[in-house]
Amino acid sequence: MTCSSKPIHTVDLSAAVAAPNATRMPAWIRYGLGQGTDYGQTARAIQQQALHTVCEEARCPNRGDCWSAGTATIMLLGERCTRACGFCSVQTAKPLPVDLDEPTRVVEAVQTMGLRYVVLTSVTRDDLEDGGAAIFADCVKRLRIMNPGLGVELLTPDFHRCQDQAIEIVAAALEHETNQAPKLVWGHNMETVPRLYRVARKAASYERSLNLLRNAAALPGVEAKSAMMLGLGETEAEILQVMTDLREAGVQRLVLGQYLRPSMKHLPVEAYIHPDQFEKYENHARDLGFSWAKCSPLARSSYHAEEIQQP
Repeated sequence: MTCSSKPIHTVDLSAAVAAPNATRMPAWIRYGLGQGTDYGQTARAIQQQALHTVCEEARCPNRGDCWSAGTATIMLLGERCTRACGFCSVQTAKPLPVDLDEPTRVVEAVQTMGLRYVVLTSVTRDDLEDGGAAIFADCVKRLRIMNPGLGVELLTPDFHRCQDQAIEIVAAALEHETNQAPKLVWGHNMETVPRLYRVARKAASYERSLNLLRNAAALPGVEAKSAMMLGLGETEAEILQVMTDLREAGVQRLVLGQYLRPSMKHLPVEAYIHPDQFEKYENHARDLGFSWAKCSPLARSSYHAEEIQQP
């Protein structure tokens, strides 16, 4: 997507608000299971290599769509997270030791699936000295050796207490890449507005997350990306401020999607945001200068990520 001067239109969203804990989703939120040969091939490749995907662990509503297209977001460093964010369905528990053979299996899975673009994410590992950055870096190096033209996107945690070290480790993995290699996309999700961090991301810091994105955006050959989920009780003014903060930090890619409650143990949905409002935010993102933006109810940080390679 390119920047646009298309004006922002105000729409009546009085019917788009749902009561907290609402169990009935509006008509515009519908998704189904995948089908076709690529769905089964992707599932088998993940299982055979004993890998985890955020598609499954985070109960992504687009799993069927993405797997049917032969793409998946691989989750590194196990399936146990050291944090307990109020919106996330990934298990919180004491992590197992790091599997140093995981990058090898990631490469084998990517080859089996025949991917041209791969997204690598992870649980948050505050127990590790480098936050898991070395595993991300090893995957990047091995994948680019296997296929120098492969598009690679990282969706990393905030690397609490080791940001500088983590950035250096990942940057070192890019030192020998040529100008012909696709840019590495480094994503980190802001998730919500600063006011709601104390309930949605208790162990996180808005400024820490923004600082990671700022430093990632400054690296040669890297484009920074972030995402937010809407419907937790944020205001339009708060959302627009986060968007402004991201652009000022150098972030080029933006995703806004609807928060969907994984279970009754998680934070309730305060509002279902109308598609017209998402369109308004996408137009504003382009006006701010984001080079790529996806804003819609079912948009997720890795959904159609491969389109970044398109002009």
